[in-house]
Amino acid sequence: MINFNGQILQESEANLSITNRGYAYGDSVFETIRVINGKVMFWEDHYFRLMASMRIMRMEIPHEFSPEFLEEQIIDLIKENKLQDKPVRVKFSVFRKEGGLYTPEVRDIEYFILTSEIQNSFYTLNEDFYEVELFKDHYINSGLLSTIKTNNKAVNVLGGIFAKENDYQNCLLVNEKKSVVEALNGNLFVVKGNKIKTAPLTDGALNGITRKQLVNMIKKLQEYTFEEASVSPFELQKADELFITNVIVGIQPISKYRKKEYKNTVAKDLLAKLNAKARLG
Repeated sequence: MINFNGQILQESEANLSITNRGYAYGDSVFETIRVINGKVMFWEDHYFRLMASMRIMRMEIPHEFSPEFLEEQIIDLIKENKLQDKPVRVKFSVFRKEGGLYTPEVRDIEYFILTSEIQNSFYTLNEDFYEVELFKDHYINSGLLSTIKTNNKAVNVLGGIFAKENDYQNCLLVNEKKSVVEALNGNLFVVKGNKIKTAPLTDGALNGITRKQLVNMIKKLQEYTFEEASVSPFELQKADELFITNVIVGIQPISKYRKKEYKNTVAKDLLAKLNAKARLG
């Protein structure tokens, strides 16, 4: 079952038109959300990022789109799919109503919500071999549009194909200034000694939910110092650790980049703290 504009339907009944603007022009934003035993993780952050994304895309936000209303829509669908006692991945997509070419006829929106069961209730550290490479065929642009989750993901798709063709587990994306910004599916953190660094949003980094949680957490920890600054490709091989963050996997340590192999000590420590925060939150 899925939720389509507030109605719970069989997935086969909820067909999108071929003139859907999300399909035709990428005129769509989405959130990927993790729900554990009926509790939406970091819901406030997801909600405000979704509202900010819609405003950046100049979409008309429906008056009923309160945090309580949207959370209820998610939970009701999870119950309908009998997943209330399971860990769940939720995709919440918003797209502008049909009409117009590049310039839309209206700013009103429609939405759908999808759910699928995932494996673990809390984050576990994946210590399997995980090699990455820079993807340099195309770059992402620094600026506000790159910080939100839209349907315009051509660079990520091509990077994913490049990784698969070359037996890498992921790729790191660069912007037009040749700074390393993020991975295909999450934010990148660089560890050197006790200093942890990640690219700023102004470089085009996704405004990731797990990124935000980790940044706030690291700033309060005495054992680490935090820096938000552009990352040069040269820094990657000098680092002690590299890891990727997103809301589904939590923290994914990188094992190898080119000839350099990395530890995962800090990633393991931060993942334990992130799990503790999720349980308390």
